Amino acid sequence: MKIGIVVEYNPFHYGHVYHIEKIKERYPDATIIAIMSGDITERGDISIVDKWNKTKVALKYGVDLVVELPFTYASQSSDTFTYGAIKILNSLRVDKIIFGSERGNIEELEKCAKAQLSSDYEEQVKKYIKDGMSYPTALSKALHDICGIEINSPNDILGLGYIKEIIKNNYPISYETIKRTNDYHNKEFTGTISSATSIRLNLKNSNDISNYIPFEEHDLIRNIYMDDFYTILKYRIITDSDLTKYVDIDLDIHNRLKKVINISNSYDELVNNMKNKSITESRVKRILCHILFSFTKKENDCKKEYARILGFSIRGKEHLNSIKKDIDIPIISNYSNDSNNLLDMNTRIVSVLDLVINDDLLNREIKMLPIKKEE
Repeated sequence: MKIGIVVEYNPFHYGHVYHIEKIKERYPDATIIAIMSGDITERGDISIVDKWNKTKVALKYGVDLVVELPFTYASQSSDTFTYGAIKILNSLRVDKIIFGSERGNIEELEKCAKAQLSSDYEEQVKKYIKDGMSYPTALSKALHDICGIEINSPNDILGLGYIKEIIKNNYPISYETIKRTNDYHNKEFTGTISSATSIRLNLKNSNDISNYIPFEEHDLIRNIYMDDFYTILKYRIITDSDLTKYVDIDLDIHNRLKKVINISNSYDELVNNMKNKSITESRVKRILCHILFSFTKKENDCKKEYARILGFSIRGKEHLNSIKKDIDIPIISNYSNDSNNLLDMNTRIVSVLDLVINDDLLNREIKMLPIKKEE
């Protein structure tokens, strides 16, 4: 059994340990394959642990193969994020995907996924957006109208996306969910498992997070955030005459950015000045991320799937060897076998990050080979 999981590990915490342990309880002989966001996450944030260190921890706790989700998918909304993750997992020949969700009810999530593929659903979403609702609110309300179920929690939304992609594309992948044991929205520490959101917030506020992450990660945390890149971002917005060339930016957003940038004295102020009833905070953050890293619509239109291998166990390596002759996307182990220059975007990202982090990230990005788990 080959089981796929989609993760960000920002940071890896005891909830993630629980997820892996539950999979191993259900399927003791399974090979666990993780599609993992690299240095940038789905909400447009910088990962507080770099991808190589996240890979080391993931392998230690039972993942067999870690594959990077390309930035072109990892930094976008849930629809694009789930599309890229499931397409790559299908190419890697997984049999099943197991994800955490707030609801913990796979039948309800499947019912909603099928509803999302109906024409009635699309019409309802368009109607609510026309009425001025944000896209996520329109999605949730349309679902409730059609099947009487409200989906508005982040992991439920992602789970819904995974199932929808599998059904829509007729992928030979089954799916299960594991109910989350903590509240994503709770910003206070409770019990031994807290969400990555609460951990990051407490870290930023200089609170002790040591009880909520494995000890291996204590020295791996880099206390770095988008705020630290605000001067660079502000310069980019002020001097670029056409922001509409970047992903997710139309003329209205271009004009709004130009209007508020000079009255915003920090990254958080800019986000708050940009968000409104129709533009969510997460979307604003993704927009700013795409500007910072110069991610254009032209690049987005040309994006391609590939399997960039970050690390593996003996079992993970055996699986790679068994599929490498038949896989329908490139397998990239390092820059030397990237014949199509698919990692060029990674070079740009780490070069920008190094302007602030100053940790020789570009050299590591180019020279690092996949991490082998010590058995």
